[in-house]
Amino acid sequence: MKKLYMILPMALILCFMVGCQDKEAMAELEEFRAQEQVEVQNKELIKNFFVAVDSGNAENMRDYYSPETVSYSPSGISDPMSGDEDIKLTKIYVQAFPDLSHNIKELYAVDNKVIVRLITEGTYVGELEGFPPPGNTIKVSSIYIITIKNGKIIEIRADVDMLGFYQQLGMELKPKEGE
Repeated sequence: MKKLYMILPMALILCFMVGCQDKEAMAELEEFRAQEQVEVQNKELIKNFFVAVDSGNAENMRDYYSPETVSYSPSGISDPMSGDEDIKLTKIYVQAFPDLSHNIKELYAVDNKVIVRLITEGTYVGELEGFPPPGNTIKVSSIYIITIKNGKIIEIRADVDMLGFYQQLGMELKPKEGE
């Protein structure tokens, strides 16, 4: 009988420990599910952002930008463009490439950041930076790291193959001549 009194409290303690672990595990699982949902929403936001850019109306980008949005391109520069400056630059490219399209090749979300690798393609029919439009299709690879806060883009860090872009426009790379 004495053994029964010893076993009963031990069983209750064990049940309590298992019950607490389940609550902790469930809370952790819910936290993971909530974070996963945010990451899925952020990926959808970025997919829709590039669809908006491809619509031919760069003003659509405003729907995705926060008033504080900054854009670094290339990603390591110290003086970023504002969201408004980024939209103005995009308008120039949309005029030169009216059929501009961003084809997402890889898309990852981690916490509040989305990493996207894409191929941008378009037919060069408008003048850009003094280069006459030959009407050929240009393809450029790029990688973006985009930070999102409250469902809006607050920072873009982009690395675009600008050398390949300018070579496709007809620019040649030559060694620097001696002085």
